[in-house]
Amino acid sequence: MALVPSNSLLAPPLALRACIPSLPFVSVSPVSPSQPRWSPAARRIDPAMGSSSSSIARASPSSHNPSAAGFDERTVDALGNVQVFAVNGEPVFFRDLWDQKEGMAVVALLRHFGCICCWELASELKDLIPRFDSDDVKLIAVGIGTIDRARILLEELPFPLDYLYADPDRKAYKILSLYYGLGRTFFNPASTKVFSRIDSLKRAGRNYTISATPDDKSSVLQQGGVLVFKGKELLYARKDEGTGDHAPLDEILDICCKVPAA
Repeated sequence: MALVPSNSLLAPPLALRACIPSLPFVSVSPVSPSQPRWSPAARRIDPAMGSSSSSIARASPSSHNPSAAGFDERTVDALGNVQVFAVNGEPVFFRDLWDQKEGMAVVALLRHFGCICCWELASELKDLIPRFDSDDVKLIAVGIGTIDRARILLEELPFPLDYLYADPDRKAYKILSLYYGLGRTFFNPASTKVFSRIDSLKRAGRNYTISATPDDKSSVLQQGGVLVFKGKELLYARKDEGTGDHAPLDEILDICCKVPAA
């Protein structure tokens, strides 16, 4: 089964496709002469691509200004009013997912549930749950797709029920203006980081199935990011520049597990 049809405009660049046959869960059809090929000019599809350096901003824990990575107080408040779904089907507002006064929370906005890079990040976050729990940090992993697609990742990866949520309409992603588009998904230089993580992708993909991909295929063009909050104060924000360009976990731990008590 091909990851994308060989004649699709969503076909990834040859460099990214080259790593896919080495993974155990998918095969890729040979590139035909008529298949779109990557070229530097293709990067112009997404004029907002910018440089390959990731968008990172930190605010001092003592700061009362929650702006980071372009997120102002209005954006943070709007995020609190976004409704996502627990895997059991229960709707819940972001503002109700952690203590809005003093609670520490890591909000990981994954890509869609059918993305192997999403499974990889979810696997790495799962390994950190004991550390988060010991430091009273709430992990909130949000993915794109319906509850039934979230349940596939939950059961097959597997991933703990209490930490996973679905945002089928990408409402949180849109409010935060996380990167979106063909260029960001397949042609951004930041995506080449996946080449150094083939073993990690293999481990995360042992039970991977592409059936977790949302029916709305436009969702596959959405990138994610990571936010760290203390109450309503935004301490750290990072937008993924491209597919697989995840926030460094040591940066997240340095923020959420070393912030002094108020």
